[in-house]
Amino acid sequence: MMSQRMFVRQCKALLVLSMLGTCGLVGAAPYCGELKNGYGPFDFRSTPQSKLGVVEDFHFTEDVQALRRGATGQIGGDLDYLLRAVPNHPRGLLTLMKLSQKLRTPQPPGAHYPTECYFERAVRFQPDDGAAWALYAQYLYGEGKDKRALEMLERAAELSPDDAAISYNLGLVYAKAKKYDAALPLAQKAYKAGFPLPGLKKILADAGKWTEAPQ
Repeated sequence: MMSQRMFVRQCKALLVLSMLGTCGLVGAAPYCGELKNGYGPFDFRSTPQSKLGVVEDFHFTEDVQALRRGATGQIGGDLDYLLRAVPNHPRGLLTLMKLSQKLRTPQPPGAHYPTECYFERAVRFQPDDGAAWALYAQYLYGEGKDKRALEMLERAAELSPDDAAISYNLGLVYAKAKKYDAALPLAQKAYKAGFPLPGLKKILADAGKWTEAPQ
């Protein structure tokens, strides 16, 4: 099975277009309840697997991840339990987003809150988690809320300046908007770190804007 760290990297690599800060733009998001929970809440990044496993083993089974069926009831209920215990669980957030898209509903059956709320709760719980901001941006781009999503991706880049996937995705957004001067250093950083996707480099090269990073 894919490791948690590898999954986080792949999730961020899949973000093709992507922040709502907890200060300044919070009014643009719904109010999504208190974070206090009977078990947790735990930070996904620093919590031992022994504690995460207590929730994952019962509520985040392979069937839940594949959206086949719930483990203890409805799939939305199992994901709700997981994300109230571990609000910034990246695989849980991505799975809930897919469930909402599959069912074409803003609040899947069994979930206590609308899908966006779980992303809002994640960044409110750990506002320094760049991966959570990037996933929130991915969700908002899927909803057609491009302006908020871009602000979130910019926040993710500020929080995780050495993350090649975030640099790539922000550079891609800028390049598609023809902001080549802003896109180039992000592209150079991503490729220097070994990011594998060639799309951003091709866009810049086709526009006559690509140069290799200085040694």
